[in-house]
Amino acid sequence: MAEQSVMAGQDVEGSPVGAGADAAGPGSRPVAVVIGRRPEPVHDVAVYAFEGMAPFELGVVVEVFGLARPELGGLLATPWYGLKVCADRPGTELDAVGGFALTARHGLDDLAAADTVVVPGVRNAFSGEVSPGLVEALRTAHERGARIVSICSGAFALAAAGLLDGREATTHWRYAELLQRRHPAVRVNPDVLYVDNGDVLTSAGSAAGIDLCLHLVRRDHGARVANSVARRFVVAPHRDGGQAQFIEAAVRPVAEEDDRIALSMRWALDHLSAPLTVTVLARAARMSDRSYLRHFTARNGTSPMRWVVTQRIAASLPLLESPEGSVEEIAVAVGFESSATFRHHFGRVMRTSPTAYRRSFGRGVA
Repeated sequence: MAEQSVMAGQDVEGSPVGAGADAAGPGSRPVAVVIGRRPEPVHDVAVYAFEGMAPFELGVVVEVFGLARPELGGLLATPWYGLKVCADRPGTELDAVGGFALTARHGLDDLAAADTVVVPGVRNAFSGEVSPGLVEALRTAHERGARIVSICSGAFALAAAGLLDGREATTHWRYAELLQRRHPAVRVNPDVLYVDNGDVLTSAGSAAGIDLCLHLVRRDHGARVANSVARRFVVAPHRDGGQAQFIEAAVRPVAEEDDRIALSMRWALDHLSAPLTVTVLARAARMSDRSYLRHFTARNGTSPMRWVVTQRIAASLPLLESPEGSVEEIAVAVGFESSATFRHHFGRVMRTSPTAYRRSFGRGVA
C-alpha cells in the first residue's frame, strides 16, 4: 500500500478541531499519521501578532510555514510545520497597518510551548515598548529548548528577553544603532541579511525575513525542499545570511528617449560581457566622459563602474545556481577579465565566495 499522510486534529493554523481534538484532550499536540509508520509530532511554529503591526512580516511566516504543501510529495523525510498565530489577548481584534484588523486564536501559552517562535516585529522600536508577557513567553520557550527567531524590529523583543546578550544579531539597518545603544551586550551587525546562532536567529528588514524563513526550511528539510518552497513563493531560492542588506538591483532601467543615462544603462545590461569603461558608457549616452560621470552619479547615487560591477555580480547568481559552467567560465560570461577579479568583487558585494554560493544555493543540491 502506498504511504498516505494526514494531519490529525489541525485547522489551517495548526489548532485542534473536531471530535478527534476533543478526544485527544487539552495540551495534546497534532501528529502526522503516516500509514505504515509510527505517528510523529509536528514541528509547531508560533508567530506573534500585535496591535499596529505591519502585515508583511506576519504574512511571510504564514506563507512559509502555514500553507499546505502537496507539491512536496515524497521530498519530506519529516512532517511539515503546524502554525499558530499568537497574541497577548487571543480573540481580540488587532488593528494592522493598512486599515484592517486580524484576530489571533492563540495566546502566549501556545507561543511559549512552540518548537519555533517567530517575532516579526515590535509595535514601536523607538519607544522601547515590548510586551512583558511576550518577554516572559520568549524566556520560557528558550529555556524549554525552542528556536527563537526575529524579523526586522522583532530583535528588540529578543534583546529585552536577554536572549541576544553576548551574541551577534542583526535588525533593519535603520534600527541597528538604536538596538546597539539600548542593548550594549548585543553585538549588532547592521550589514547582513540574517544571523544564525543555532537556537536564536535574527534577520534584517522585511524581505530578509523571507530569506531567514527559507533558511529555517533548509535547515529542517534540506535544500531541495527549500528550493521548492521558494519557487512557489516566486523568490530566489537562497540568499546567504552574510550577504549585504542591500545590493543595487539588476533591474533594466526604464529609458525615456531623452534620458541618455538610462539609455546607456540599458545598453550596458545588454553588453555586460563586453569591456565596459566610463568612456564606452559615455559614448553610448552620447556625452563626454566628465559630463557622463557627473550625471550618472547624481542620478544613481553610485559611480558607473561600481554599478557595472554590481550588475555583473547579479547576473552571475543564476549562473552559479545552475550546475553548468565553471566559476572561471561564469566570470568571463558576465564580463570580468579574470576569475580572480570576479572572486574579489563577488566577495566584496556578497560577503561570500562564488564557490561557497554555488555549494550552498545551487539548484538540486540536497
